[in-house]
This record gives sequence, structure tokens and C-alpha cells, in this order.
Amino acid sequence: MFLYETHLHTSPVSRCGHADVRTNLSFYKSLGYEGVFITNHFIDGNINVDTSLPYEDRINFYFSDYEEAIEIGKEIDFPVFCGVEVGYDKTDFLVYGLDKHRPEIETMKKSELLPMMMEQGTLVIQAHPFREKFNIGPIDHIRLYPSAVHGVEILNATRPPFENAMAEHYAKSYGLLPFAGSDNHIAGNLKSLAGVEFETPLHDVHDFVERVKAGKAQIFTLENPLLS
Repeated sequence: MFLYETHLHTSPVSRCGHADVRTNLSFYKSLGYEGVFITNHFIDGNINVDTSLPYEDRINFYFSDYEEAIEIGKEIDFPVFCGVEVGYDKTDFLVYGLDKHRPEIETMKKSELLPMMMEQGTLVIQAHPFREKFNIGPIDHIRLYPSAVHGVEILNATRPPFENAMAEHYAKSYGLLPFAGSDNHIAGNLKSLAGVEFETPLHDVHDFVERVKAGKAQIFTLENPLLS
């Protein structure tokens, strides 16, 4: 089976990221992964950029980690794919297959944006839907969008088991696709990992979107052998 990380934050783009692109790619390659998706917080979220800058400057900065990862991936023979994590007040969604120039994302309500992106062919997954606490304190309330996503992250390596169990129950109850990711912000210092695996390697992000929608992705979790 071919393993992929689907939920990864890198520095310096994500303000919460604590490991740079090269460190992350080297780590996952050392574990035998086939590739990673870089899913930094989008420009509507926790990103290291001056919000007063023009959209073009902010979007170019946002994709700078991914573009660096592509070059490093070629150097070390390790595939890298692009995703984004859009959010609203700590309610987050992983989106795959999104076009680069989408300024409307900043201002649209998520209840309108998510269905629009689904109609346009992206894959939309709600990340850690039952997360109750954030690193700076409790989250005010949980928001669920069952009609505006394809699937749910039922296995997030950074969340406690009961939150993942609630996410799995929610996904099954609404017939949503099960999904998994590490939500890794610290590269090799994360104790547990999660992601999806396939019987054959991915060709590109569109291949990934099609396979996940078709139910061909298997979720997995593993302990970080570097910390055992």
C-alpha cells in the first residue's frame, strides 16, 4: 500500500507550523511514505502575512511553501501535492483541487463557499469536527456542515479518541466519506500519524480527488518510529 499524509502544516506560511518544508519532506520520506499534501491555513486563517497587503502578494506568499516543496520533492524524489485548509472561527475544512486565484474565498460565508467548491469539482473534508479545545483555549461551539462537505476527518492524530469517535459516528450517520490526517505541525516530533493509503501511487491531486470520492482511500494510523 502507498501511504500519504493529507493534513500537514509547514513553516513559515502557517503561523502555527514549527517545522520547515525540507524537514517535513525528509521526515515523511524516511518513513516510507509515497507523498504528502501540504495543507497550510489559507489566507483567511492563521497565516504569517500582513493582512493589509494586496491579495496577489498574500496568495503568492501562501503558495510559497508548496512551491518550495515541489522543488525539494524533485531533488529528493518525493511527491508533493497541494491542499488548503480554509476556516471560520476555528471551524476548519480541508480542500483539495482548488484553483490558486480565488479571492472570493476570503469574504464568502462558508455555508455558501463550500457547496460552490464542491460543485466545481474540489474535495471538501471537515477537519477535526468535534474539536473542543484550541492551543489558546476552549472553542466556543462546534459547527457541522453535513450538506456542504464530501467527508469528515474521523481520524485526526492530534485529537483525543473520543473526539475521533464522535466524528466517526457523525460520518456514518450522515453517509459522509471517512478521512484521516495527522494535522502535523511539528514534523518528526509528532507521536502518532494518520493519513490515507491506496493500492497504487497517485498521479496528481485530481486523481486523489476522484479516488477519495469513489471510496478507494483507506485510512490508517501509525506510531512515529522515531519516538518509540
